[in-house]
Formats: sequence, structure tokens, C-alpha cells
Amino acid sequence: MLSSEHAGATETIEAAPAKINLALHVTGQRADGYHLLESLVTFTEVGDVIRIRDAAEDSFRICGPFSELLQQENESGNLVLKARDLLRTALPQYAGPVAIQLEKNLPVASGIGGGSADAAATLRALCRHWDLKPDAGTLQRIALSLGADVPMCLASRPLIASGIGETITFLADMPVMALVLVNPLKGVSTPDVFRRLVSKQNPSLKPRGHSSWMDFIAQNRNDLEPSARAILAEITEVSDLLSGTGAQLVRMSGSGATCFGIYPAMDDATAAAAQLRHQRPGWYVQATKTIGGI
Repeated sequence: MLSSEHAGATETIEAAPAKINLALHVTGQRADGYHLLESLVTFTEVGDVIRIRDAAEDSFRICGPFSELLQQENESGNLVLKARDLLRTALPQYAGPVAIQLEKNLPVASGIGGGSADAAATLRALCRHWDLKPDAGTLQRIALSLGADVPMCLASRPLIASGIGETITFLADMPVMALVLVNPLKGVSTPDVFRRLVSKQNPSLKPRGHSSWMDFIAQNRNDLEPSARAILAEITEVSDLLSGTGAQLVRMSGSGATCFGIYPAMDDATAAAAQLRHQRPGWYVQATKTIGGI
């Protein structure tokens, strides 16, 4: 993970780690339409990057291998800029205009928290760049107003998220895991996935008890995976190919279409990624490991 320190005198660099839902249970739905979830979440070394410099006026630039899709969107809808503006409104003693660069290394709308992670990284980076020290409640309120996944991405460490994502329990003893992330570079609509759910009242996460972490993850599930597979057939293909590389466990993250495989060691993950790139050269394939574990 990149250091979130000043590079030289004027630039602040912050990593926006990919969010991986090791398990995701849909347990209900509120009257306002928000779904109630319980999710076992971790974060990875791979991710996007936010860079901030002082400037004469505000500016925003997107670069990186997956920048093109975001550049086609209306700039005002980008969560990075919304995060900047909300932080300014809440804490107006900011240092001045900034040039923000988003290095987009993760596929867009891929179930691994890219936009939410970018917004969270922007909040962390601007707090340091402007030398702000907001209380935790203020920062959490800003994060939640940006999206249900942003509070957990603000933490970027192993946790269980519940409610709509705002209730967080940290997991200090989750081990570091070697992963391969695979995305077929085809999008799947999150609202469509939720609409196709057979049930929105599903059992909660099973308690870990004395189980190993691998057994605990395996005993749980992603309730969104069957719906996503029905929408995008390639998700089944991704899962099958990952299983064929000797992964200990394969599952979809979030609402898809990214799937992950867990491997005994980083060497195994690296070898599996090489095999998958050979099999599907047009897909996103990345070996990585989780952060914040023991």
C-alpha cells in the first residue's frame, strides 16, 4: 500500500485499496429502499491512487488503465469531487484550491469498491493536505453521505459491516491472504442484481467460533452472486477458471463481476494469475494480497 505522506513539499499521495467482500449477506430492506447487509470485508494492496497538489484553482484529472470510462462521465458526478466539496462545506478552514489526480487502476463498476475507495482516499488525503483534524463522527457522516460503502473504505482494514454499511466491527486477527482478482471487463448493474434477488430476508453471517478463517469464509456466502451470474454468464466462466488454478476458495465480490480466488501463498497466486492471463488475455487479472491483517 502506498504511503499516505507528502511527497516533497506540496503533493499528498493516498492509496485507494480495492474492497473485497469475502462474504455478503442480504438480511433485509428498509422502507427507504436501502438493503440491510452483513458483509465480511478486507482490502488489498492493489487499488487506485489519489494525488493532491496545491494549485491556483481547483482541477481534476483522471489517468491510468481504466481512466477512459470515467472521463466519459459528467465530472460533477464523480465521488472524488463530491468528497472534496463535502469536506470543504463541513470544515471550511481548508488551505486553498487543489489539483486532484485519480490514477484509475481498477476496473469501473466491478464490485471491488473502486468509486467508494476513491472517495474515501480523497477524504483521508485532503485531511492531511489541508491539515484538518475532523472528529470521527463528522468524517463518518460525510463518508456515509457519499455512499454506503464509503465508511468501510475510509477504514480500509479487515471488518464486518452491517446495517446499510455504516455499522463497522474491526477484525484485528484476520490473516493476510494471497488473492487473484479476475474481471471479464463487462459491467453488471448493481440495481439489476438486487432486483433479481429471490429473497431479501436471508440468514446473517454465521459466527466464526473456533473455526479457521478459511472455514469461516467458506461457511458464508455472497447472496448477490446467483443474481449476477444470471445477468452475466462470464461470471460463471471466471469462477470456473479460478477454480481450475487450485484456489482454496472462489467467490464473487460485491455485486460483481469481479471474482477472487484465495491461495495458500503469494507464489501460488502469482502462478495462477499468469495462467489466467494466458487463458484470457483480454480480462483484468491481478495477483495481490490483503492489507491490515496479521
